[in-house]
Amino acid sequence: MARQTRAQRRARRAQRAASGDSQPVARPQVAARQPVRAAAPEAPRAERNFPGTRFIGESWGELKKVEWPTQSQIVQATVVVLIACAIVGVYLWGADLVFKPLVREVFLK
Repeated sequence: MARQTRAQRRARRAQRAASGDSQPVARPQVAARQPVRAAAPEAPRAERNFPGTRFIGESWGELKKVEWPTQSQIVQATVVVLIACAIVGVYLWGADLVFKPLVREVFLK
């Protein structure tokens, strides 16, 4: 027999109070619960572990977490890198022009 819910018990008490019955009602008997047995541990499976499979699985999981840039973000980053390369290239070219005569006249003679 299933246990009564709280709502069912309250309804039964309200019905008993309305009828004026002051005699206690016997509680329904609940079947004794049997302890739950733990399942027997399974024998370990003989899995073949290839070298690097754990690394590949973890790498794949990390790649799923990456927030990949949109096309406009890629274009913007590429333009920034090209401008930075141009600025550094012009700086090195200018430094080469300035220091070339110094190196020729002072250090190579």
